[in-house]
Amino acid sequence: MMFGLFFGDWTLLIVLPAMLFALWAQIRVNSTFAKYSRTPTRSGMRAEQAARRLLDANGLSYVAIQRIAGNLTDHYDPRTRTLNLSETVYDSCSAAAVGVACHEAGHAIQHAAEYAPLTLRMRIIPLCQIGSGLAMPLFLIGLLTAQLSVLGDWLMFAGIACFSLATLFQLVTLPVEFNASRRALEGIRTYRLLEEDELSGARRVLSAAAMTYVAALATSLLSLLRLILIARNRRN
Repeated sequence: MMFGLFFGDWTLLIVLPAMLFALWAQIRVNSTFAKYSRTPTRSGMRAEQAARRLLDANGLSYVAIQRIAGNLTDHYDPRTRTLNLSETVYDSCSAAAVGVACHEAGHAIQHAAEYAPLTLRMRIIPLCQIGSGLAMPLFLIGLLTAQLSVLGDWLMFAGIACFSLATLFQLVTLPVEFNASRRALEGIRTYRLLEEDELSGARRVLSAAAMTYVAALATSLLSLLRLILIARNRRN
């Protein structure tokens, strides 16, 4: 039986803490967003309007803002230079929604400023996507054939190398996300998009969201370590 991929394998314990951390982070971001979505801001400014003001103040009037389906599916698309806000954020007047919308505007500002980590992430995305798709098939084939041929060892190594690209992407993502939140909070304060007491709600939402990226990196790193241990034990 293959070692290291199914239940009963002790290496699963390596990834388990990160998986629990990721679950906690997702629950926390959802609950924090829900909490600070209940009360509208005193100004009544919608999230889309706040993002528009932040973009325009940074000379990014050409960046379009679009409504998209889903809950917290918000993102900035550097290919089309569009800021996409989810249904739960776009028309909302809450501190939570304003924080999320301005965070995505922060990515647009990064793009315009050629922020190095964002530029690097954009450049490695195609390679990381290929590596992510090939990682497990290569590793599994190598695991199955390791005792038959030295090629199996090389395939496991290739699978681990491909998986490391996905880990690299998660690593590069961290400074991009933290910096976008910093830019968002600075812009909210500078242009008075929220009152000072409301700003704390936006800050907590963005802080909770940041933990999901930390959890993703932790999960990826420990999963990579697990593959390395499985390969080493298989060879032994």
